[in-house]
Amino acid sequence: MPARPTARAQFTVAVTALACVVLAACGSDGSSGAGEESAAPISASVLSHVHGLGVDPADGRVYVATHDGLYTAAKGRKPKIVGDRRDDFMGFTVTGEKTFIAGGHGAEGSGRPGNLGLIQTRNAGHVWTSRSLSGEADFHSLDFAKGTFYGYEGGRIRVSADLEEWDDRATLEALDLAVSPSGDKLLATTADGVATSTDGGRTFRRSAGPVQAFVSWPAQKSLFGIDTSGKLSTSPDGGATWRQLTTVPGGQPRALTAIDADLILAATTTGVYESRDGGRTFTELAPLAS
Repeated sequence: MPARPTARAQFTVAVTALACVVLAACGSDGSSGAGEESAAPISASVLSHVHGLGVDPADGRVYVATHDGLYTAAKGRKPKIVGDRRDDFMGFTVTGEKTFIAGGHGAEGSGRPGNLGLIQTRNAGHVWTSRSLSGEADFHSLDFAKGTFYGYEGGRIRVSADLEEWDDRATLEALDLAVSPSGDKLLATTADGVATSTDGGRTFRRSAGPVQAFVSWPAQKSLFGIDTSGKLSTSPDGGATWRQLTTVPGGQPRALTAIDADLILAATTTGVYESRDGGRTFTELAPLAS
């Protein structure tokens, strides 16, 4: 009988598969090419290649960051693209009312760089401003707490207090980051489990807990994680122990964002889903194109 794959092997295979999809769809040679032909028009009713999720506290609207632009999504309505940018939004997070930050790649023909660095909007995605590292950095995960911003880029943790100057800290192989609401712990999902830093991302302690693909930490005693098969779990103690809640429809996850202890958003291979009961049940907000 063949040996059963370890959690590390399962994570590595799943992350490799995710990376292949991302690189195939979102690869960049460092320049978007102002003289190249623009991509074909994107249907406002179809989502694909989701990278991030968020809710604007100003109006409760759900935002979906994708390979082809930023969209809004609501149950019973077709997704709607925000503004006229068809950029590939990779790392994405909501930091305040109508205020979001992101990283990624400029759309072909846009004249924007292949690596956008750190960009910010203060009007809910209609206009974006380059804040730093334009043409240099490609943030794949972003989070913030207590006035400090954390990013995962180029295999390293990068930290900033103003989105302009960045301090490079630990290097590690990770898929996602989450900082505690108090700002005293930073988590990174790795093939060995959820690694923990208590010194702002300078060093990490490996966890013996279950492997998670994505994590989100909206309240001190409400940490959520989703594994590579879509199983959602919660931890009341910062990742020391986990309790499985349910399996999100669609299997392999693409993104996870918990707004509070009750409202959770997840994207999988089949759609964007919402839970309003702390992750016990999910309903579909929008399907994803295959």
